Amino acid sequence: MDRPSRVPHNRSMESQGGSPFLAVSYAGSLEGSDLLQGLARLEGITLAPLGQTLPKPSERPAQAVLLGNPEDLNPSAVPPGCAIFVAAACSGLPEAWTGLPEGSLDAFCGAVAQRWPGLALALATSRLRQEFHAQSLTLDQLTDVSLALSTERSYRRLLDLILSRAILLGGCDAGSLYLVVPEEDGPPTRLLFAAAQNNSVLIPFKETELYISVSSLAGYVATTGETLAIEDAYAIAPGAPYRFNRAYDDQAGYRTKSLLVLPMKNHKGEITGVLQLINHKRDAAATLAGASAVEALVVPFDQATTKLCLAVGSLAAVAIENNRLYESIEQLFEGFVRASVTAIEQRDPTTSGHSYRVSILTVGLAEAVDRTPTGPLGPHTFSAEQLRELRYASLLHDFGKVGVREHVLVKAKKLYPHELERILSRLETARLCAERDALLKKVDLLMREGPRDVGALADMEEALAKALGDLDAVREVILRANEPSVLPEGDFSALQAIGAAAYVDPTGCAHPLLEPAEARVLSIRKGSLSEEERAEIESHVTHTFEFLSKIPWTAELKGVPGLAYGHHEKLNGRGYPRGIKAEDIPVQCRMMTVADIFDALSAADRPYKSAVPVDKALDILKLEVRDGMLDPHLVDLFIEAKVYEKTLDLRAGFRVP
Repeated sequence: MDRPSRVPHNRSMESQGGSPFLAVSYAGSLEGSDLLQGLARLEGITLAPLGQTLPKPSERPAQAVLLGNPEDLNPSAVPPGCAIFVAAACSGLPEAWTGLPEGSLDAFCGAVAQRWPGLALALATSRLRQEFHAQSLTLDQLTDVSLALSTERSYRRLLDLILSRAILLGGCDAGSLYLVVPEEDGPPTRLLFAAAQNNSVLIPFKETELYISVSSLAGYVATTGETLAIEDAYAIAPGAPYRFNRAYDDQAGYRTKSLLVLPMKNHKGEITGVLQLINHKRDAAATLAGASAVEALVVPFDQATTKLCLAVGSLAAVAIENNRLYESIEQLFEGFVRASVTAIEQRDPTTSGHSYRVSILTVGLAEAVDRTPTGPLGPHTFSAEQLRELRYASLLHDFGKVGVREHVLVKAKKLYPHELERILSRLETARLCAERDALLKKVDLLMREGPRDVGALADMEEALAKALGDLDAVREVILRANEPSVLPEGDFSALQAIGAAAYVDPTGCAHPLLEPAEARVLSIRKGSLSEEERAEIESHVTHTFEFLSKIPWTAELKGVPGLAYGHHEKLNGRGYPRGIKAEDIPVQCRMMTVADIFDALSAADRPYKSAVPVDKALDILKLEVRDGMLDPHLVDLFIEAKVYEKTLDLRAGFRVP
């Protein structure tokens, strides 16, 4: 700490007589010293707050002394006839800047020590107590900074937080932050001017990349790793390799004086950035309004402040590195999720974009719930982390489809193509057999009767036409029944009659037009899957859960497997795979179910169904509510908030970007 300038020599004390007496003017931090207060009472010492007017000359004791700490006392304000007595903090030995006559200081201090032997000790004790509290406060502040830096996840906010805390702890007026830009090959060559703050003036700031050069303060520190403590930025020694750029000062009307430029080093000792602190102030709360305020209030950076700011710089470097690592892990995981979704949709290209659209709709519905403060949905709110968790669960909700046989996954009709081909071939065979039988009958008639029985030939032609017509009708019934339906519908009684019909081959063996297993498949009332196939498709939810459960999710995302597990459950317990009811289904799962059903209905045409118009898809959601399957409040909000519109432009031919 700099020593205050000496008080001008004052001869007035030489002429003052009377017995020695001591008037103590103390700083506020000394007022709580019990030892000093007790000593004052025992010795009859007059205690006066620092800056309070001392007794008038006629009432002033022969010798008057002001006691205090160097940073608390202003020597230029010492009244005539007074001296300043300052106890050293560590040793208790006095230091003094005085207006006493030459040669009388030692004698004066000796007299003080002899007359009041406990005074120096009392002052030193109070000073040590003050320093202990100051260091304790500094430690608390460092702890707060460390905690704040370790928990901040936003990169932009982290940089601003680093700079603001460094300015606060350093007792500065302004500062700036530079980050080393990593290079893929070789040492770094660029600095990113990442943040700037000023408590006195509004400064222009734009994030800019600069080439590292020793001619600039930040470049010099980034290159050498040295710490620069400069008393006056405008008076840097001519031989120094670096110079201060006054452009920002000139633009903002500011005066930079004292500077502390220090490297930010991570735990490996690598320089990751440069912290530049500007104008260390006597009073940290003061505003530097103009050059005169700078001259009066700005002091050089002392060693203690430099060490403190170096510690802050190290904490900041580690925080920035951790933040970058956290972001890289998030990007890696985001890439993994995208790759997983791509794998899902390559198994079934016809559903391309479904997972992304479901995630958009689900998160959109959750945000709408978050904006609903009252009613049944009022208690449900979602943090940013919970929305992220829900997004990942929605994106990956169908991943288990990779464990489903592909021909089942992409089944377009109730019958597989080869099954339909077999039935159609059978009908064609029946047709040929009918024609063969008719021809044989005609030949037999002609051989027996000749061409005279025209009526009999006509009857044969009519019977053949009817048989062929019946086979064509059977074909149409089968083709129509093979088409899946969105809703449970269809009258399949005709299939029973077809199943009872048969044709006779040339060997005399009878063959059914439709086998019982085929009739059973064609009688599926909704969709295209048989019971066995539906069970296999439904197993994708369990596969999804088992797969996602093997991922080491963070604490914020640990609910992803469970949320994805519940997207096919229904409130009435008729969902799958667990058949749980409303009270056991989380609201996030209910939202995902609404989004999943709506997108499955309204997505672009698929081989097994046509796209359902949006209004009809919404009506079907209402039917599901009526049947006790979907949450009525969520469906109402989905419609009222027009959440469904979020994916209108993505439903036709969306592909993974």
